[in-house]
Amino acid sequence: MATINLGAIKFNWKGAYNSSTTYAVDDVVSSGGNSYVCIQAHSNQAVGNATAYWNIMATKGTNGTDGADADLLSIGSTAQGDLYYNSGSAIARLGAGTSGQYLETKGTGQNPVWSTVSAGTYSVHAMSQYVNTTGLSHGGSAQAYVDIAHGNTLNFTPTSTSDIIEIFHSNAVETSSTDTGLDVYIMMKAGSSSIGSGDTKLNYDGNHTFYGGQSQLYGFMSKKFFLPCTALSTSTTYYIEQAGATHNNNTCNFNRSNGSASGDYRAHVVSLIHWKA
Repeated sequence: MATINLGAIKFNWKGAYNSSTTYAVDDVVSSGGNSYVCIQAHSNQAVGNATAYWNIMATKGTNGTDGADADLLSIGSTAQGDLYYNSGSAIARLGAGTSGQYLETKGTGQNPVWSTVSAGTYSVHAMSQYVNTTGLSHGGSAQAYVDIAHGNTLNFTPTSTSDIIEIFHSNAVETSSTDTGLDVYIMMKAGSSSIGSGDTKLNYDGNHTFYGGQSQLYGFMSKKFFLPCTALSTSTTYYIEQAGATHNNNTCNFNRSNGSASGDYRAHVVSLIHWKA
């Protein structure tokens, strides 16, 4: 029958080496980052006496010194949210950024940084709207400008040339006969609310945009566009109104209120949102 030495089934972990402790064969201790196994029972025999009483079991490695494997503990901080990266000469620490920032790479040979999102920084600076429920009938000649606003205007003053003006405008229209065309658009003037035919047309699609191919046609025109302030002055107030245009001498009706609509908002409406950069 085979004989089993029960004392050799497993090592006995004794923790850190203590010179006042008596050690038996197969006891294991730690010292200086290394571990040692006892090969001869004894007391007060230093682990450095490896040949007679101790054999080294595992040796502590050396701290890395190059950029690939430097010891993270030498960086000096391991706070929550920190990141570590290869700086080209060592492992470097990038402390946590501020809330909302993103991690930006600078490309090959550069270190990463925390950056703030620059896109989507526009905010609403002002909002305004006018409603005109007074109908207007025009006929007799083709016109590129028909005053259908009845003195109603909106205005804005750019805070910078990066601002954007968002404009919505709509109009309930009617053509009176076949071969009748019309359009509605925005007219703008700098420095004055006295808008006329010589001022700046915005969102003008031509006086044949809405065309009546039958004896009478009702419709609702609704437009939206963005006006960049790139070419505008930050020291000037600009005024806008909705204007009309007609294709020929047939009668066109603008601002035509619909009695069955909800309120008067189907007649003539201009809304403006001033987005500030």
